Amino acid sequence: MTVVKRTTKEILNRNLARAKPPLLDRTTLWLHDIRSMYNVGSAFRTGDAFGINQICLSGYTPQPPRPEISKTALGAEKCVTWNHYSNGAEALSNMKAQDSYLVSIEQTNHSKPLTDFHLPEQRPVILIFGNEVTGLDEDILHLANEYIEIPQFGQKHSFNVSVSIGIVLYHIFLSGHKGTEDERS
Repeated sequence: MTVVKRTTKEILNRNLARAKPPLLDRTTLWLHDIRSMYNVGSAFRTGDAFGINQICLSGYTPQPPRPEISKTALGAEKCVTWNHYSNGAEALSNMKAQDSYLVSIEQTNHSKPLTDFHLPEQRPVILIFGNEVTGLDEDILHLANEYIEIPQFGQKHSFNVSVSIGIVLYHIFLSGHKGTEDERS
């Protein structure tokens, strides 16, 4: 068997021919007080790959256009709809009042494992990720409808925020989208 890598154009055409998973199409990534522009760029790239609805940036999270964001986003910051809110708690409170389901990715006394998490039916979902060191501020944390954490087994107690985003989005993809044989290959 001869294995030949696909060209960039072949990969793009294949990706664009796929239908967006409905669960992820109604999902928003929310990044609050993220320090690293590289993490923000990675969130754009990962969000684009999974077909998420939009990215919301709040607090001091850096915004495009910035060379450091573009370096890891590879142009995804131009493909994904995004907004910035200086007051994240106020914006999230308004979105919750409009029936968005807020999910905090944070280790709390009420967190459940990601493996037990399923998106609610037919509601817009906002996945909220916080600062790389301190997590989510209390004024945002208390707004969540649900708290989830990624099970870990090693000595360290957290993942890089951009890695967490990838893990959470992939879990949602697997839980709600069986895919065709072509999409799985």
